[in-house]
Amino acid sequence: AIALLRADHKKVNDLFEQFKKTRSAAKKKQIVSQICLELTVHAQIEEEIFYPEVQAALKDKELVPEARVEHQSIKDLIAAVEGVEPGGEDYDAKVKVMSEWVKHHVKEEQNEMFPKAKKSGLDMAELGERILQRKQELMAQEQAKH
Repeated sequence: AIALLRADHKKVNDLFEQFKKTRSAAKKKQIVSQICLELTVHAQIEEEIFYPEVQAALKDKELVPEARVEHQSIKDLIAAVEGVEPGGEDYDAKVKVMSEWVKHHVKEEQNEMFPKAKKSGLDMAELGERILQRKQELMAQEQAKH
């Protein structure tokens, strides 16, 4: 499960790096569209599958609620840039702030939540299978929308 979530984190980070180097508005829009898709699906699988399991296993009252709130802030920024024509300082600023929030969120998950989850006795292989299956469903649904 953790390997899958880490791979998602890396993919999104790479997309943010591509965005920074891109000058073309059309290319920016395409990269942002991909970032929004990846983050939306990733957040949903974490919230539906990973977080409830981790929260129950750790009897956690802090890590998971904080992560959920961070997801909401990121979703608000997704709503502000998704499908919007790139242009003006605000567009780039919103994407930059989104990338900073995502980096912070990823760091907390990878440094705090993941190590604790690993030690919790959760079946990570089984959890990974559920995550992968749900991710494939959600990706198919999202792509059908566009």
